[in-house]
Amino acid sequence: MSQMQEEYSCPIKLTMDIIGGKWKITILWFLNGGTKRFSEIKRFIPNITQKMLTQQLREMEENNLIERKVYAQVPPKVEYTSTVHGQRLQEIFSQMSQWGIEYARDHDITINCGNG
Repeated sequence: MSQMQEEYSCPIKLTMDIIGGKWKITILWFLNGGTKRFSEIKRFIPNITQKMLTQQLREMEENNLIERKVYAQVPPKVEYTSTVHGQRLQEIFSQMSQWGIEYARDHDITINCGNG
């Protein structure tokens, strides 16, 4: 059964089912900076495998968080863009980023990322 067909008793559970996991928030955070090609996303997240990135992108496309545009050329060119639903998460991601910065400061943790 698709996530969109399930019945949820809690909106947080629905949200976590859609954006949860190790990579989706990072991918969406990056895509909210503008349209990106697969290789750009892969470079931004070097620890993700190509298979996992493909899977995560497909799930986010299925859940209408991103759009995938394929250009008819050789080699194929594919671009990913955040949808309105994906962009609406940006404020939440910004708050999460700020929380992480404050937590890191309070616990002497070094943060070194290129997008936040």
